[in-house]
Amino acid sequence: MLLAGLAGWLALTFALWQSGPAEQAQIRRDGVLVAAYPLTEARTVSISGALGPTVIRIESGRARVVSDPGPRQYCVKQGWLTRPGEMALCAPNHVSLSLSGGQPLYESMAY
Repeated sequence: MLLAGLAGWLALTFALWQSGPAEQAQIRRDGVLVAAYPLTEARTVSISGALGPTVIRIESGRARVVSDPGPRQYCVKQGWLTRPGEMALCAPNHVSLSLSGGQPLYESMAY
């Protein structure tokens, strides 16, 4: 009985948390989409923000902020983004990176 319950729990966990692969990296400045790139093509992109350039790396189905002039580097520390709906927000520089495609893990984000 315990084994059947565990197997059911694992099956539901995998079924409910599958999001599919991300397909596109979207870069915004001041909330406005300035660029969108497929995650299938490797590239490095520099976006000018309020404090200076934010450098973003895209490769092999993932993307990350490599460098940013913001003081705390939270968006750089976010690391590689791989799932739809994931986001790195470089707030002081007014630049954000998000992934789209597939099924997002959540419907909205509040802060």
